[in-house]
Amino acid sequence: MEKFRKLVKACLAQEISDLHVAGGHPVVCRRHGQLFVQKDVTFSSQEVDQLVSNLLNPRQKGVLRHRWSVDLALSLQGARLRLNIFSTLRGLSMAVRFLPGKVPTLDQLNLLPDLKELAALRSGLVLFCGATGSGKTTTIAALVGEINRNRAAHIVTLEDPVEYRMPSLRSFVEQREHGVHFPTYEQGLLDVLRQAPDVIVVGELRKAETIRLTLNAAESGHLVFATLHAATVEESVYRMCNAFAPEAQEFVRFQLSTSLAGVVVQQLVFLDKQGFRAPLLSIAKGTPALRSLIRENRLSQLESALEMNKAQGMFTFARYRSDFLDKKPVFTPPSVCFKPSPESASEPTHLSPLIDYDAGLPQHPAAPVAHVPGPGAGDDTLDVSGEPDLEDLIASISGRAPGE
Repeated sequence: MEKFRKLVKACLAQEISDLHVAGGHPVVCRRHGQLFVQKDVTFSSQEVDQLVSNLLNPRQKGVLRHRWSVDLALSLQGARLRLNIFSTLRGLSMAVRFLPGKVPTLDQLNLLPDLKELAALRSGLVLFCGATGSGKTTTIAALVGEINRNRAAHIVTLEDPVEYRMPSLRSFVEQREHGVHFPTYEQGLLDVLRQAPDVIVVGELRKAETIRLTLNAAESGHLVFATLHAATVEESVYRMCNAFAPEAQEFVRFQLSTSLAGVVVQQLVFLDKQGFRAPLLSIAKGTPALRSLIRENRLSQLESALEMNKAQGMFTFARYRSDFLDKKPVFTPPSVCFKPSPESASEPTHLSPLIDYDAGLPQHPAAPVAHVPGPGAGDDTLDVSGEPDLEDLIASISGRAPGE
């Protein structure tokens, strides 16, 4: 555990965004989108097993034991970490994403200021699409933060896991984590409609029932932000409709055409001049013309609609780059907005003794695993103050003298 703490401390000081730990393999880091191998630091498979045992609480160990992978987020002093732990040929491996302690703003993320219009909506469905790691969750968090600062609303999030912890400012924010506070997205969406929300955040749309309940929530007068894995606006609509049986797809298209407020497709592109990555967007607005194309199943014409509706605030990737990114005079480096900082939400987490948190787990016989308290179970005292020298820290991990 101490070896991992030193490694985390080194990563925080060097603005590392991702850390990969696999048994018997040198650790791999990502900085400004580029991967590099730290050959002097290796965890054995047995060390990774013990580290995972230290990091996970009993319920998370049960999920890992039965599903062979587990997602979690935990707070260390000065940083929020998102972890995925999974089984490989080398045994257990860990993918660690470093998150800031407070939610970045749209300006800090180098996003189009007009996106604030989405935070001003009172109802409708806004889809955020893109590949894993393209920044969808962070963009949604920035929009929720915009609402939280500027108007009184009841915001309920359904996430997997909770990445950015948000304090209530002008809004009342309640965050729920899949597998901890609700068993399935279907149950979470049924619950949230009885909780008088104004804004609902749905972590990811995958199953048909989740999509159906999300559309119902948007149709019933709520503002709903949701993520979907899709590379274009056309693909996002196709994937939502194609999740249903053929006989139901026409009704789903009708629902989507009446409730869709916008689609934002996001990529991260490297800017040579600035030397870091920035979001590249394709933006569709729920105009009558776009809704008509969806209702009439003319999805192949959606890209043309983006080209023709510049005045409506729509963007193709190419136009967003030429009209916004290429003309933007000043960019905020990721090292500034993603710099580890004390979390703005300081309330302690609490697991109620009235809830059986293991009820949703598969019931397979397995030997019990002893739990060693760690940051996954309570407060952590990792000190990340100051700017330690990476070479010295790596040297202390690998057991060699600095400069060797």
